[in-house]
Amino acid sequence: MKQKSFLNPIHFSVSIFVGLGMLIFPGQARCADSFAAVSTAMQECVSNREVSGVVALVATRDKVVHLEATGWADIAAKVPMRTNSIFWLASMTKPITATAIMMLQDEGKLSVDDPVSKYLPELADLKTADGKPAKITLRHLMTHTSGMSEATAEQYKTAHSLADVIPFYVGKPLQFEPGSKWQYCQSGIISLGRIVEIVSGQSYPDFLQKRLFGPLGMKDTTFYLNSEQLLRLAKTYRVTNATLQEVPISFLNGRKPTDLDRYPAPNGGLFSTASDYARFCRMILNQGTLDGKHYLKAESVKQMTSIQTELKPGNNAWGLGWSVVRQSQGINATLSLGTYGHGGAYGTQAWVDPVKQVIYVLMVQRSNFQNGDSHEVRRSFQATAANALGFGTKQ
Repeated sequence: MKQKSFLNPIHFSVSIFVGLGMLIFPGQARCADSFAAVSTAMQECVSNREVSGVVALVATRDKVVHLEATGWADIAAKVPMRTNSIFWLASMTKPITATAIMMLQDEGKLSVDDPVSKYLPELADLKTADGKPAKITLRHLMTHTSGMSEATAEQYKTAHSLADVIPFYVGKPLQFEPGSKWQYCQSGIISLGRIVEIVSGQSYPDFLQKRLFGPLGMKDTTFYLNSEQLLRLAKTYRVTNATLQEVPISFLNGRKPTDLDRYPAPNGGLFSTASDYARFCRMILNQGTLDGKHYLKAESVKQMTSIQTELKPGNNAWGLGWSVVRQSQGINATLSLGTYGHGGAYGTQAWVDPVKQVIYVLMVQRSNFQNGDSHEVRRSFQATAANALGFGTKQ
């Protein structure tokens, strides 16, 4: 394929289909050439300096049907983006944290309607700004309706464990009465990770490794990269005067991705690959089961990925740790009502469409991405991938 990038990036693509080169979708057959428009769209995003590189993945319940890397993982060193390049997931960590909570609920060890103070008694005396006592539940934390205040960046820099973080929230007034408003909340998700530790008796990374990442084969999903994985970490850039300039990963606060002496952030600390995250999404799409292994009850998956609060404004409502499409319009036009997923601060995005049985995973690393579903890179990927699958874009 002829390259048009200003950087002349190497282009890697894998398209996998069942049968004799064909995958059957509703009403028609699709061949590998159907994804050529996805390739072109992602190449244009690189050529237009929207991002340095992209890994785009499309999957069904059964398999990955398209996996492609475009552009550069490191512009200065001329390291091409590859399909196994590693990205900071940022807030795409949150659905994994929600899944950990649901696994413990399945075992009868907690309930999402339990008060947070049952597990974190130090938060029992939280009050609203006017001094009114407040009862926060795990459900409030998972739906961003708790009203909890955030710690400061300087406080987070001093934390070495989740146990170190929770005291930062003690004594801080709630921003509103729990359940009365929706406000994106990092402290609530971090508290959930600490609750997993308390209930399971394991560190949060150990719980995820033993219960999710290991069994699912997510070999490159971790809070702490090893030396080999560090070599595959895509560099992060921001657009400045139409030029991509390298910047550090903000949440590390100057530390290294390999540094074990920092707390494992349940709200946004994971690194992963497109293929790893797709395995997690496929397990959720398959109602808690993948490759014969059971992770969650089907009713727990439904509870987690269906609308639990309508308080959030906009096209998307909120489940338990997941964003859920409630209006299929604009960039959401290719997604069915009830599609669920999450994005990350540096442009990563995953959507799971339970009606069309399709998963879209987009991996990029750009800090001023204007995070949101309306960004052109996300729009181009979703629209061209949907067309390749024969679903098209509703007008």
